[in-house]
Amino acid sequence: MRAWTTLARPLGGHFYFRFLTYIYNWSPKQPRVERFLILLIKRLFGHFWRERAVQDDMPAIRPDTPLAVIGDIHGRADLLGAMLPLVPKDYQIVCVGDYIDRGEHSADVLKMLKARDDILCLLGNHEDMLLRFLDDPEHHGERWLRYGGLQTLQSFGVSLDHGQGTTKRLLDCRDALRDAMGTDMIDWIRDLPLQWMSGNVAVVHAAADPTRSLARQEPSVLCWGHPEFLTQPRQDGVWIAYGHTIVDSAHEAQGRIAVDTGAYATGRLSAALIAPDHIDFIRT
Repeated sequence: MRAWTTLARPLGGHFYFRFLTYIYNWSPKQPRVERFLILLIKRLFGHFWRERAVQDDMPAIRPDTPLAVIGDIHGRADLLGAMLPLVPKDYQIVCVGDYIDRGEHSADVLKMLKARDDILCLLGNHEDMLLRFLDDPEHHGERWLRYGGLQTLQSFGVSLDHGQGTTKRLLDCRDALRDAMGTDMIDWIRDLPLQWMSGNVAVVHAAADPTRSLARQEPSVLCWGHPEFLTQPRQDGVWIAYGHTIVDSAHEAQGRIAVDTGAYATGRLSAALIAPDHIDFIRT
């Protein structure tokens, strides 16, 4: 009974994890019934214990300055306008990318962000598709339009002429969009970085290869994702805040901080407030 008395003793907010930790360190000398119960609990809660154990191996989160990492906006200028006043004034705002497409007001989002020197913006895969369309509409236009580019065109007052052949239609559309966006806006997008780091916190759009340092990441991985990002923990102690992958609610798990809550469809734009030893979340 001594073991179960120990388990029943209040252990504050960490009681549950300490209980499972005890379960995972049971002795063969324990009574047979108790060993059976322990094995049953290990089978039921093993996944939770392994996840928490990995997370506890992460060092304390320590950005050099408090951060507000805002998730994918996708043309929801209304949600961006509602989010910005919620951010504490001493927090550095970092946007993870995907400012355009799918939502109806991509042009307004770009103008809002470009006008704010205090907001650090990263390149997302939708901005990458836009740039590819501007550079080579014949090869990249159809894909971009299929994944939300039509809404971006409309937000800049550009329409497709479906009476033309495919190549001419895309070239004319590209030329009209270039004129509507202007050189300053296009150059601003081209210059957006793929990652940003503060202390032991890195912010990327989609993912980071867990086997490589942040300095050796492939641009395509940062912008489009990596198959092992969500399954293999990093070994360098760097926390990764990211968007791109839609989650039900912003959260942190095993050194990864997810902030994309599908704003264009859900009406929920989320942000992670990251300070030394603390992570909190806000949403519209």
